[in-house]
Amino acid sequence: MNASSKKAALDYHSQGRKGKIEVVPTKPYSSQKDLALAYSPGVAEPCLRISEHKEDVYKYTAKGNLVAVITNGTAVLGLGDIGPEASKPVMEGKGVLFKVFADIDVFDIEVDASDAEAFIATVKAIAPTFGGINLEDIKAPEAFEIERRLKAELDIPVMHDDQHGTAIISAAALLNALELAHKSIDQVRIVVSGAGAAAMSCLDLYEQLGMSVAQVDVFDSKGHVNSAREGLDASKQKYASDRRYDGLAAAMEGADVFLGLSKGGLVEPEMVKSMAENAIVFALANPDPEIGYKAAMAVREDIIMATGRSDHPNQVNNVLGFPFIFRGALDVRASAINDAMKLAAVRAIAELAKENVPDEVSEAYGNQSFVFGKELIIPKPLDPRLITYVAPAVAKAAMESGVAQKAITDWEGYKKELLDRIGYDTGFARTIADRAKKSPKRVVFAEADHYRVLKAAEQALEEGIAQPILLGRRSVIEGLIEEHSLELEGVEVINPRSDEEHDRRCQFGAEFFQLRMRHGLTAREGERLMRQRNYFGAMLVRSGQADALISGLTRTYPSVIRPALQVIGKADGVDKVAGMYILETKRGPMFFADTTVNLNPTAEEIVSIAVLTAKAVRNLRIVPRIALLSYSNFGSAEGVDAVKMAEAARILKERHPDLIVDGEIQANFALNEELLAESFPFSNLQNKRVNTLIFPNLAAGNISYKLLQELAGIEVQGPILLGMRQSFHVLQMGSSVREIQDMVRLAVVDAQIKSRG
Repeated sequence: MNASSKKAALDYHSQGRKGKIEVVPTKPYSSQKDLALAYSPGVAEPCLRISEHKEDVYKYTAKGNLVAVITNGTAVLGLGDIGPEASKPVMEGKGVLFKVFADIDVFDIEVDASDAEAFIATVKAIAPTFGGINLEDIKAPEAFEIERRLKAELDIPVMHDDQHGTAIISAAALLNALELAHKSIDQVRIVVSGAGAAAMSCLDLYEQLGMSVAQVDVFDSKGHVNSAREGLDASKQKYASDRRYDGLAAAMEGADVFLGLSKGGLVEPEMVKSMAENAIVFALANPDPEIGYKAAMAVREDIIMATGRSDHPNQVNNVLGFPFIFRGALDVRASAINDAMKLAAVRAIAELAKENVPDEVSEAYGNQSFVFGKELIIPKPLDPRLITYVAPAVAKAAMESGVAQKAITDWEGYKKELLDRIGYDTGFARTIADRAKKSPKRVVFAEADHYRVLKAAEQALEEGIAQPILLGRRSVIEGLIEEHSLELEGVEVINPRSDEEHDRRCQFGAEFFQLRMRHGLTAREGERLMRQRNYFGAMLVRSGQADALISGLTRTYPSVIRPALQVIGKADGVDKVAGMYILETKRGPMFFADTTVNLNPTAEEIVSIAVLTAKAVRNLRIVPRIALLSYSNFGSAEGVDAVKMAEAARILKERHPDLIVDGEIQANFALNEELLAESFPFSNLQNKRVNTLIFPNLAAGNISYKLLQELAGIEVQGPILLGMRQSFHVLQMGSSVREIQDMVRLAVVDAQIKSRG
């Protein structure tokens, strides 16, 4: 990582609330009665019930959805033995993945105990708190004994993800690779580089799939693991070969499969070339594989290759497994994660890779076309179907193998519950980022004399989504770049007031005069306005010298939107522009409009706002499901706003029958499907899961999103200016670097859409 990236990583972890996770109450706590129920005296009742029936701990506490991510920091991936404190950021990160992908809560626990017995005793002592134990980053061979003992002595699921996560994902990949290579797992010869916890667990799992020990040759740091070697631990003794090889190169000659879980650069292209026809190469060392993808593919066209990297096909990523394995185990209150459950996960992951890949997955990866084959032997980590494939498979296996303490009978209902846990439209922000990367655009940053803007520009450049154009005084911009060690070399810097921009100012001023001469603008005033960055930047976009503009960090909304409307103007057929915010909620992205432009729109204007919003949502590859909000439900109350929204709903249904829309309706009924079904079963929104809210006036929309942002901590993107001819977007005053970067991504995607007409 360069200096700027290192600083960004440190800032990410340190700014605002420190770290990456927090504990949030799940019950009301605002009144004295709430607190009396939460603690004393009310808490006594569940305590007494649990003391009488220990299993009720799953009914009255969070135990059933709580996993401990536990380490001693002795084998942190890529970093080694760095100790418990230094490993905490990794464990918090693991907690984030559990929550994001499977809605599992996590306490990360870093234990200062390198001795296996002390570590085991600690975990056993705290185990009553948790529904499952995820062991992480513990060095071999201690990791084997720790996991074995804890699995035997605890009655909750225990898994060492470094071992079994890699084993499960690589096994799924291997099954599909063997199918494509027309080979059988009980016939191939396998060479393994690495003899740590992950490698040994891989082989143990492959054995359960049909491989025999005699098919394998393992290499550790001391060379070939064979029967002549002394001092081998039990895991290596199992795979000690009767053959003798002087080195890895000799063993790989004629081999069908190479599995690398060691370190980068150990395998030369000639070694891959010497392997059998249709060879399978899993070079999984991180961050650098045993042989690079391009180097391996350059010498052989017939190989099927996987790595641990996201920038090449077939990433063996543990996130494909552990969140969903624990999800399934927790949901049936499994007493263990046994071999049957691991094998079920293997087969579920392997089968998913063969299914048709939905559009949202292709879009998440830059609209790449994915078809089962050499470049797709395992699913992509962002495939939202993983939870509905893997978790039910694991849960069924737990039930069938006798370790489940709770039965699931309605499997379709269970799959719906899983989707509800993570939200239907998850990964929205990632999808937008990936779409932006596909076709980067030239983005004008009108307030480039501010650090946050420059930092966002740097990130946009590094991410590959935009070519920044920086507006402002060169000396100030260059000073900030130097002060903060920003990587913005070669980026265009323009000072609209400078002498060197005189000719372009004159040209832009003349063009602007032609646009506005019948609106009270003089030629001289047109040229003068071009000294202002928002006007100059808007002309860059209008003239095709840029594709999008971002402004508003330090300026009021009206002062920024005015140049946009005057210079760029509204798209054809648009009477009024509108503003939309995107709220990243637990149920997926929610779209709010109008939140920034129209003070008190008429019924017809509400219709226009709804149509503009629906188009924007569709452009983001999401089906809009629209509720027109009011204080009334379908005529239950009188008043100007209620009548207006009812009329707008009527017009929308008449003119746009393809839209999923209804109103007027109160927000709670719009968002609560059960409440809506019970009270208004006739509504067009029945079972539609509303994601788009249209407000009766600016005050309602603006207040709503700001309350949710501040009180609920919901992440907000916007405002997105709807109905413009070209991409021009206004920031909230005081936006963070993250918020600016989100807006840049949206602006780039907007520019992509508008460039296609």
